[in-house]
Amino acid sequence: MRLKALDWRGCVRRIRNGIAYPFWALQLLTGAKSFLDNPLIGSPALNERGLHVARQALAHRAASYRRRSLERFVPPELVAAFERDGFVLVRDVLPPDEFARLVEEVRRYRGPARETTQGDTITRRLALDPAALTAMPSVRRFLDLSLWRRLLRLVGSQDAEPICYLQTILLQAVPGDPDPQTALHADTFHPTVKAWFALTDVAEDGGPFTYVPGSHRITPGREAWEKRMSLVASRGADRLTGRGSFRVREEDLADMGYPPPRALAVPANSLIVADTGGFHARGPSAGPGMRVEIWAYGRRNPFFTLPFDLWRIQALGLRRATLAWAAGDWLERRGLKPQVWRQRPGVSAFDPAE
Repeated sequence: MRLKALDWRGCVRRIRNGIAYPFWALQLLTGAKSFLDNPLIGSPALNERGLHVARQALAHRAASYRRRSLERFVPPELVAAFERDGFVLVRDVLPPDEFARLVEEVRRYRGPARETTQGDTITRRLALDPAALTAMPSVRRFLDLSLWRRLLRLVGSQDAEPICYLQTILLQAVPGDPDPQTALHADTFHPTVKAWFALTDVAEDGGPFTYVPGSHRITPGREAWEKRMSLVASRGADRLTGRGSFRVREEDLADMGYPPPRALAVPANSLIVADTGGFHARGPSAGPGMRVEIWAYGRRNPFFTLPFDLWRIQALGLRRATLAWAAGDWLERRGLKPQVWRQRPGVSAFDPAE
């Protein structure tokens, strides 16, 4: 009887996998990156034959092609800085009086927020939806700024709308292990974009954005490392690496042809836009602290673009963050996936941790 039960379970598993395989195969044509959730992406046999590095190389070629049509809209010196480093840093983005108005509006605004905790660090986000932008017209004007919009498109290699938040990083706010974001990592296998417009000064020992210059380019040494990682990611001990966000040791960078990481300590009113397919991290902090910023994120299909960006419909695009949170809540209520972003009503971006 026990043998029959085992055979029955095996039969059910084979049927389930047979149904799922076409879906897993289609995911190879998307930005899907988890070596744990997709047995094709995580297959050591396929990755030994070059599946992961081929997807990565194709995604980077596609991004380079798209960027050539976007770089003419960006000042040449910023294009050159991005091509060299993989990020762009612009100081004194707004005139002082306009920046002061923007920060004051952000300080006064209280709205629904979400928070998540990683190690000893809390990340708080307030969606920049229609209600928030009505209360903060200076923030709305900033999001319409040509420099902001064009840099996000160039670095992200997509003529597409990002998703934007007010973001607060509360450093060493709770007891816990070190923040996992302080480990050098790449977000995914393909070029993607994140941006930080600093509303507070960020000191070198205050959790600054840290980047390995030039690591947005795939060198022969990086390709060899990526292949080695792809063979073990599905069975490694590091959960985030298994999810496709490879962690890297600083001592391995030289073998890939990269310099040491650079911490970007910046004053308020500075903008960083980076390809987070390159190696980056949140720098260490000397003690408890707070960073407040306008933060943007863009990740689309790395291999091809759709002829129409649904999120350019303003009624949808400005509600994208709240729609994503609502979808996460729905999945949790049905026991399908835990929601890691807990609700905090009526909070300011500048409030301390509870």
